[in-house]
Amino acid sequence: MDFLQAIEATESWLRTMVLNEWTLYQLALIAVGHLVSRILAKHIEPAVEARARTIKGNPDLLRVIIAFMRRLKWVFLIIWLWIADVLLLRYGWPSYRWLVSTALTLAAAWFVISVLTRIIRNLVLARVVAVAGWSYFALYALGLDDVVLAALDGVAINLGAVRLSMLIVLKAIVLSAALIWAAVLIGNVMAHWIDRSGDLTPSFKVLISKLIKIGLIMFAGAVALSATGVDLTALTIFSGAVGVGIGFGLQKVVSNFISGIIILLDKSIKPGDTITLGDTFGSIRDLRSRFVSVITRDGKEYLIPNEDFISQQVVNWSFSSEYVRIEVDFGTSYDSDPHEVVRIAIEAAKATPRVASTYAQPVCWMTGFGASSLDFKLRFWISDPSNGLTNIRGQVLLALWDAFKAAGISIPFPHREIIMKTPVEVTRGPNYAGKAGAAE
Repeated sequence: MDFLQAIEATESWLRTMVLNEWTLYQLALIAVGHLVSRILAKHIEPAVEARARTIKGNPDLLRVIIAFMRRLKWVFLIIWLWIADVLLLRYGWPSYRWLVSTALTLAAAWFVISVLTRIIRNLVLARVVAVAGWSYFALYALGLDDVVLAALDGVAINLGAVRLSMLIVLKAIVLSAALIWAAVLIGNVMAHWIDRSGDLTPSFKVLISKLIKIGLIMFAGAVALSATGVDLTALTIFSGAVGVGIGFGLQKVVSNFISGIIILLDKSIKPGDTITLGDTFGSIRDLRSRFVSVITRDGKEYLIPNEDFISQQVVNWSFSSEYVRIEVDFGTSYDSDPHEVVRIAIEAAKATPRVASTYAQPVCWMTGFGASSLDFKLRFWISDPSNGLTNIRGQVLLALWDAFKAAGISIPFPHREIIMKTPVEVTRGPNYAGKAGAAE
């Protein structure tokens, strides 16, 4: 049967079905179901959506639930049409239910497509999915899907012993995209659940989340290839070629990927740690498969390759403890009492808000007799290095300035004294008077 014959048979079937008194009854059932569904959804949707919005820390799951809840009228209509279809099938002829059955198929298709397109963030991709999905279900409802699929399967080329048709290509694209998208969505939902666990370390949470996402994506790809009829054993040659390419062209990518796994396993750094790598000082925001995101105090975000954290020296200010010791050097004049200076410096450090005096008391030591001052070193501890180191040093220095000023202790500045062993006579040059007169 060709395409034109199929259309003629469909028109004949529709003409027979429409000229039936049960068509009006089916239209009435559909109209009543639509009205009842709207009334139920109007009263139930706000309460259910408000309850769903109490879900915290899992935006992907919340997006799915909200998209579902805002279409409850379609859920109620589908249930109504399904019950009507079952009753008509049990107590009537097939011609008594064709309109209800078609409406049920289209309503279910519209519900699924509308939910999926709301979840997909890319508007262009969402529209493509909506048009393609609705077109297929419309053909299915009209009984033309087999004809279209056969036509697509007829457009094929032979590559040796393999027959590649347009139907296989489209099926592979659709199944792969759908399964991989579902795998990523499920992986994100599970990652949010793992992130809320209080029994796991941050590094272990990131490691488990990445392994789950990678495993789900690989499983989705294998299922898609198997569903389209591709023999997975035929991919061994391709995998060998990929291995050679990785060995030569993608060695940096693989090195960063393996380094990222090592970092997660040895727990050397984790999200929230304050680190120093070279000239970069900041807080770790995220651990990725290829790089580590570090945010500095001035708001810049550095994407540092994972390999640098393995091959270079890294200072982790919060690796085993959040407490960090800070040193401040200062000097006072020689006419000041060193014992009094030490006492005032310790009290000034204790009065600074960020200084963790309950963890360890600040200490101050005299370190030497300088050229023009008595040199001291003040040491204290803080528990929040991510909030900055320069600013706390500045706060302590200002506190020392105020305390020394109140106590009458001066802070000298460098100066030099020149002592002449023989008298020196200072005279004016012969041109001094002329220059002075010109200046006047």
